[in-house]
Amino acid sequence: MATYISLLRWTQQGVSQIKESPSRLDAYKELLKSAGGVHKGFYLVTGEYDAVTIWEAPSDEVAAKLLLQLASRGAVRTETMRAFPEEEYRKIIAAQP
Repeated sequence: MATYISLLRWTQQGVSQIKESPSRLDAYKELLKSAGGVHKGFYLVTGEYDAVTIWEAPSDEVAAKLLLQLASRGAVRTETMRAFPEEEYRKIIAAQP
């Protein structure tokens, strides 16, 4: 499975309903699980972003669908990047000419 790291920012709607944030996180985990994905971690952070999630999905297509569903709910905006674990990193580097 592919690994992703998502940087989250609460929208005004998300902040105004902040007490619902834990239940929204639970719903996200269920959505991810139902799509064949795996939740690896969630972190509340300080600075430019409000939270970070680490997760896996069976494909980039599934990941894109999940991110669109999450965005359509209106509570967060995400910036997501594909992450390559150390083993994959080593293979990529080793394949360089």
